[in-house]
Formats: sequence, structure tokens, C-alpha cells
Amino acid sequence: MHRVDIDHERDTMEQPPPPAAEQTQLERRKGTLASKFLLVNISSNLLLAYQSLGVVYGDLGTSPLYVYRSIFVGKLQNYQTSEAIFGAFSLIFWTITLIPLLKYVFVVLSADDNGEGGTFALYSLLCRHAKFSLLPNQQAADEELSAYKYGFSGPSTSCLPLKRFLEKHKKSRTVLLIVVLLGACMVIGDGVLTPAMSVISSMSGIQAATEHLSHGGVLLLSCIILVGLFALQHSGTHRVGFLFAPIVTIWLISIFLIGLYNTIFWNPKIVSALSPYYIIKFFKETGKDGWVSLGGVLLSIAGTEAMFADLGHFTATSMRIAFPFFVYPCLVVQYMGQAAFLSKNIASIPNSFYNSVPDSVYWPVFVIATLSAIVGSQAVITATFSIVKQCNALGCFPRVKIVHTSKHIKGQIYVPEINWILMILTLAVAVGFQDTTLIGNAYGLACMTVMFITTFLMALVIIFVWQRSVALSTSFLLLFWLIEGVYLSSAFIKIPQGGWVSLVLSFAFLTIMFVWHYGTRKKYNFDLHNKVPLKWLLGLGPSLGIVRVPGIGLIYSELATGIPSIFSHFVTNLPAFHSVLVFVCVKSVPVPFVSPEERFLIGRICPRPYRMYRCIVRYGYKDIQRDDGNFEDLLIQSIAEFIQMEAVEPQLSSSESPSFDGRMAVISTRSVQSGSTLLVSEEDFGISNSIQSSKSLTLQSLRSACDDENPQMRRRRVRFHLPENPGMDPAVRDELSDLIQAKEAGVAYIMGHSYVKARRSSSFLKKLVIDIGYSFLRKNCRGPAVALNIPHISLIEVGMIYYV
Repeated sequence: MHRVDIDHERDTMEQPPPPAAEQTQLERRKGTLASKFLLVNISSNLLLAYQSLGVVYGDLGTSPLYVYRSIFVGKLQNYQTSEAIFGAFSLIFWTITLIPLLKYVFVVLSADDNGEGGTFALYSLLCRHAKFSLLPNQQAADEELSAYKYGFSGPSTSCLPLKRFLEKHKKSRTVLLIVVLLGACMVIGDGVLTPAMSVISSMSGIQAATEHLSHGGVLLLSCIILVGLFALQHSGTHRVGFLFAPIVTIWLISIFLIGLYNTIFWNPKIVSALSPYYIIKFFKETGKDGWVSLGGVLLSIAGTEAMFADLGHFTATSMRIAFPFFVYPCLVVQYMGQAAFLSKNIASIPNSFYNSVPDSVYWPVFVIATLSAIVGSQAVITATFSIVKQCNALGCFPRVKIVHTSKHIKGQIYVPEINWILMILTLAVAVGFQDTTLIGNAYGLACMTVMFITTFLMALVIIFVWQRSVALSTSFLLLFWLIEGVYLSSAFIKIPQGGWVSLVLSFAFLTIMFVWHYGTRKKYNFDLHNKVPLKWLLGLGPSLGIVRVPGIGLIYSELATGIPSIFSHFVTNLPAFHSVLVFVCVKSVPVPFVSPEERFLIGRICPRPYRMYRCIVRYGYKDIQRDDGNFEDLLIQSIAEFIQMEAVEPQLSSSESPSFDGRMAVISTRSVQSGSTLLVSEEDFGISNSIQSSKSLTLQSLRSACDDENPQMRRRRVRFHLPENPGMDPAVRDELSDLIQAKEAGVAYIMGHSYVKARRSSSFLKKLVIDIGYSFLRKNCRGPAVALNIPHISLIEVGMIYYV
């Protein structure tokens, strides 16, 4: 064989090279293919950049409606001079340049997690590179996921002391989680404040142009628009992006042209204010009052965080195309034009934008401004849905309904419960305050807090994920914390003037998140410390000391290892159990997506005669658990594939191990669909295969009635058969036959219906959190059976009380 290879190599070497003409033609074809691929990639990013205008940049693009008015309020009204106007524009210019452009576009967008962004994406990256997670459900097999080792890899000694400190001290990891949750809560708070701020600001143009319309009429119109905005969310980001992108494009071009006209017509000298020298002059003249006014300046970058939070809906390249080359120049020229107009018309500051619009285009600009304000609210609402989904997947938010609105883009989702809660809170803020200055104080505080937290998490990512030096990370942290800290301190001064709304909203959502995570963690630890000993199970023998009735029992548990206490509770109280038992764990891992090839992790519990298996179904924090209706069939095929694999790969066999647990294999759900181990046949059958084969007429009649009420749930029935393979191991054939017979007999889903209570010896605070807070959330969120798409007709719930 070796000699044949050498001869083949000699023959290959002796062949004459292709003619020069053929080489040239081949190179041309390769060049053509490469150019076509590059062209397709560029066109795809340009299309996404165009769509991002309608989803991401609407909020940032409508900020010229209210920024100058928010700056010159309070004591700064005493400094309404042309020099102060120049200084305010210089502050706005450098703020937009340093934070959205330098920090986010060039640095933060590079810290994506397999294309996903937001505070939880940064947190998941950190949890994968260090043991920061508080929920101890990590497995070595999770690290083998293709999406797990994303980014830089390799040992780094510079961060080891800090890494060990954070991993060793649980309090430091708890503080890190609270910081991440606070950032997520501030984004949700933005989802409440942004629509009210943007829509009311845009509608103020009617009141400025028509004297007969009262402030109450403007508020009523604003509320009607807000209700329509939230009602539109169910159509999905993809459709909303195509609907809104032309509006924002026209809006940005309009404000660019208006700003350019005002700069040339009113005061071209405003160009000199691009120099930071005017910032120094501004603070020399205004002093402490100028520092307080920074709370209005930071509104010019409100909505910047949406660039990172909405990254999963688009790409970093499309963001880097849209902002520097289109959004940034339009905003700078518009602020410059407003400043040029105000330097000659100081009295127009309270309604600076609409007063700076030429009369000939006033009403068209007003219509576009109103539509753009609606679009501006879309960015942060979309970001809120993404944040809630990530919190939910990582065990930090109660179970809610997640609707996937696009078949092609995984990240585009809609959360009905959150949508209507946001609408109610937004209307309450709009009606309660009725003043954009007060809403802006709360809005600015929320935005700057999220940016401050993102800077902190980015510093950790630079050390642990990118594995750069501590000095580089510290420099990044100090630079942007110094800038953002000044703005944040100014925003905190305005807490009594409306800023308290952000704190109240964030505290409410933070309490919900932390209580849910705390209760979930305590429940998991209870299961972990009360697992059924395998020695006890092995002592019962293959029959488990009871009658093994035909069928498959799917025992759902949050445990990824060991046997949950629900099993012993069930066995103790009932005299029979299914002939095949599968312990199913649906688990979220700290990656955005898990490919179908890596979804199922199959293993065996106890020796072969026990017919007990374990299946871990892994999802990422951005995965949608769809109800495909074929979970049972995929599970049976995966177990059959594992049984066959175990026979040919002795290292998977548990006979050499005294624990008989822990050896698991990744089974590709795509490969098992090809039916390599079992033969699959389908027939159109309305009655589910879990009940059809049952001899009970009562169960069949119940299933028939259920199918009549829900005709859309009727599906094709799948039957499995063993292939004619004389060389198959008899023990493997017997086990596969038992598996098929059990599937024909029916499948039952067994879950624990848990009641979590604090121990009597617990502190008052713990009893308050567990007995009242966590219990209330569990009763009012979606049940685990609904969240996991378990058929109600086949569900068995086992009641248990957890004393944590």
C-alpha cells in the first residue's frame, strides 16, 4: 500500500504541467468566483446596513429634536449666549465622536459572542473563559461545542491572579451578576422611556405651529401613536426594518440638508467649534452649572447601546458601514446647523429644532420627524426583547412566551408579555410627566448607566477573553470611565427632577431577575444534594423492585448528572414504572446557538438490562425551542444510534465503570433523521402514537376529542423497524427491539410539580424572597410543561416540596 502511494506520487510528479493558457483560464475562474463571493458579501452587508437604519439608529437619529432644549434648562438659562452655544455644540460633537464612534464602532462591536451583542453576551463570554457562573450545571462536554471556544484562546498568565480571585470568592461573582442584571434592567427601562420621550418631542411640532391645539391634545395624539407602535411589534423586526428604514433614511438626509443650510445661511463660523478649545471656554464661563447641563448633552448619544444590543439582528460590518459613513455625518451637520441658527436666534432655544426648519419645508419635516420618532422607539424595544430572551435562557428571568418572527434570521423575536407591560408603563410615564425635560432626565440616567456597565464588562473581556495585558484593559477602563463618569455624575444630580423613574423601574426589574435567579439556584442545589444514590438503584435490580409496564417514561429534570429525587418519590408511591426510562435534561449553555449536530447528548444509566438512559438537550441563550412535533422520534432515533455506537466503541460502554453513569456521546439530530440505525415509515394518523397503541378505550377517546378541538396538532405517525442485519449483536438487537416496543406502547412525560419553601431556620429576608417573591413569580409565569412544549394529554406531574 505504501509502495502504491509512492508510485502514484511519482506518476503525478511526472505528468507535464498544464499549458499556460489553461493555467490562466483556471486563475481567471478562481478570480471570478472570488469576486462574485466578495460582491455578494458586500451587497448583503449593504442591505443589512440599510435595514439597520430602521431598527438601530432611529433613536440616535431623533435626538436633535430635544438635545439643545434639554441643555439650556435650569440655571444654564442665564448663560444663553453665542459663546455658550458654540461650547454646547463642541461638547456634542466630541461626545458623539468618542463614545458611539470610537468606543462602540471600533471596540465594543468587536466583542460579539458568535455574532450576538449586549451585556449578557459579554457575560456569557466571561463565563466561558472563567468560572463566573453561579449555577453549577457546567459539564466538560459543553466545552466541546463548536460555538464555545469563540475568540482568542491559549493560556495567559497575566490574568491568573484576578481570575482565581473572582472564581474563589462567591460574593465577587454575585456582584458581577448583579452588575450585569442592572445593565439589562436599564435597557428595559430605556424601552419604557424612549417611546414616550421621542413621540412627545416630535408631536410638539404641532403645538409650535398651531395655536389652537392644547398640550392635552398633543398628549392624546402621542398616546394613540404609542399604542399603535406597540401593537405593530408582533409583525417582527424583519418587516418593521423594511418598513421603517426608508423613513429614517429620508429623515437623516433631511436633517443633514437642513443643518447644512443653517450653517451656511446663519453662521458659517460655527465650524470652528469643532475644536475642543470651545469646551474649555464653555466650562470657564458656566462652571458648575455647565457640569449640570451635561445631563442634556448625553441625550445626543442616547440609543447608542442599541447598536450593540441589536447586533444579533444584523452584523458588525453592517453597523460599521451605516454609522460612520451615514448616520454620524448627518448628526454632526444637523447639530452644527442648529447651533449656527441658535447663535443668531437665542430666543428659539425652547423649540430649537422646529424653529430652525425653513418655513417652506416645515410640514413635510414634521411628518418625517413624527414617523422617525416612532422608528426611534423601535430600536430599544427590539433590544429589550433580546435582553429578556437572554435573561430567560440563563435563568435570570421568569419563563415568558418567545415568538420567533423570522424563518431566516434567528435573533429576531417578539415577547408578547413584555411588549404589553412596556406599553402600559410607557403610557403611564407619558401621562404622568407630560414634560420631555423630566422624562429626559430619567432617560439620560438609564442610557449612561448602561454605557458605564458596558465599559466595565469590556475591560474584563479584554483581559479574560482577548487575553490582552491588564495595563491595556485598565487604560481602556480609565479613559472611558473618566468620560462617562462625568456625564453619569451630572445625570445623578437630576434624580429628584425625574431621574428617579429610571431607578424605580430598574430596581423593580432587578428585584424580579435576582429573586428568580436566587430561587432557581437554590432549587437546583437542593436537587443536586438530594440525588438518588446509584447503589440504591442497583440494589433494586433491573425490575427496580416493581412492575415494569410497557412504554417509555421521559423523566424531566434540571440535573445534568445523577438521578433526581423525583424518581425515588415516584417509585416509592406508585407500584409500576415504564420498561424504558429516559432522564431528560433541557439545559441552556452560555453560547448563543447550539447547532443541530450537537443538540443531543446521550448516555446510559446503570447496566444494559435496566434500560435506563440519559438525554441532555442543549440550547443556547438565543435558540428558540420550537415545537416541531417530532421530539419523541428524534429522541428514540438518538438512543438507538447511541446503542449501536456503544456496541462498536468499547470506550462508551459502562461495564468497566462501577458508577455506570457519566459516559455520554453527542448524537447528531441530522444524522439520525437519515435513519442509519432504525428503518422509519410514516402514515397519516390523527391520533398521537403515544395513545393510539394503548388498549385503553378511554385514553383513545380523550385523544380523539383533543385532536378534534385542535386539528392543527394532528401529525403523521412514525413507526420504527429493525433493519435486516444478520451481523448485528444479539444483545443490541434485543435492546433495540425493546426500545421499539416501548415506543409503540406509548410515551409518558413525567415532571416535578415543585413547591419551593424556605426552611424554618431561615432568616426573615430569605423567607420573604422564597416564600413570597419566588413563589409568586412561579405561579404567574409560564409553566415548565408549556415552555418545553410537552403534550398535556401525556403529562404526569409529581408534587414535591423543596425546603431550601
